[in-house]
Amino acid sequence: MRTTVSFSIYLLCLISLLCAQAGCERRAAPAGEVVVFTALDRVYSEPILKRFEQQTGIRVLAKYDAEAAKTTGLINQIIARRDDPQCDVLWNNEVVQTQHLAGLGLLEPYESPSASRFSPAFKDPQHRWTGFAARARVFIYNTELIAADEVPTSLADMADPKWRGRSAIALPFFGTTFTHMSILRQAWGEKRLIDWMVSVKANGTAIAPGNGSVRDLVASGERAFGLTDTDDAHGAMLDGKPVAVVVPDAEQGAVLIPNTVAMIAGCPHPKQARQLIDYLLSAEVEQALAEARSAQIPLGDDLSDMPTPWDGMINRNTMPFDVETAAGDRQSTVDLLRQVGFDH
Repeated sequence: MRTTVSFSIYLLCLISLLCAQAGCERRAAPAGEVVVFTALDRVYSEPILKRFEQQTGIRVLAKYDAEAAKTTGLINQIIARRDDPQCDVLWNNEVVQTQHLAGLGLLEPYESPSASRFSPAFKDPQHRWTGFAARARVFIYNTELIAADEVPTSLADMADPKWRGRSAIALPFFGTTFTHMSILRQAWGEKRLIDWMVSVKANGTAIAPGNGSVRDLVASGERAFGLTDTDDAHGAMLDGKPVAVVVPDAEQGAVLIPNTVAMIAGCPHPKQARQLIDYLLSAEVEQALAEARSAQIPLGDDLSDMPTPWDGMINRNTMPFDVETAAGDRQSTVDLLRQVGFDH
């Protein structure tokens, strides 16, 4: 009898143990997955996404865009799959194309708790996207080719015969260069922008595939200066290249372009998408991007005193910019660029 009872107790304990193990296995099951399209350079964005995976257990399926087609390729894919979205989160490296998607009704409103860190200037009023971790548009110049007292400080210098064949700009149909042209169109008006672009092109300015290529042309000495982003310039500076930067037309305010993050409407993994958005908008991520090679500029109010290589050069005094208007004028700006001949 004792043997039977003992065996029964043993069996019950074994069953309980197996059930407990099964429960643990269920609790340790994968937390799901999230698909993110990102136009920020992979070398900067991938470590952030890996950290999110480690902290949450959510598998991140990331699609990165090519340098020569920043943003546009990803945006077109999202539009093409609007009735059957595969992407959950768009991590863009600028804001105009993000707002374009919002205008098409392809972004799901989501007011992330992390978005409270940012001023309204960096957020969509309808909570369809939030801006964070900005870069600024700067002149990068070769210090071996340009003396300190000759450094170009105005966009007009790109059209000055003195600098004929010595400057560079990225193809302006994509990424931050397109956003820059949209900002100039609002600040200057269409006629002045066209006149400037015609003069710049006629002055022998090199049209590079992307901002990284502009940096390389200047760092190698093939061009004396060019328009690029602070993250590209900082990489060359860290590599010991003979380059420095200056903010062109600083009296008008810097052109400050944030990253943006948004959830795709009808996305297949909305819960995980919200978790990723919360993480990307956190102080942890902004600090990581600021301390990385990209040296991006934190926009969260809680990091306003964080030092960057651009202190004393760039502040919150930025050129005025209506994102919704720029997105609405997107196609006409593209047509304008083609009219000037930047597509060939």
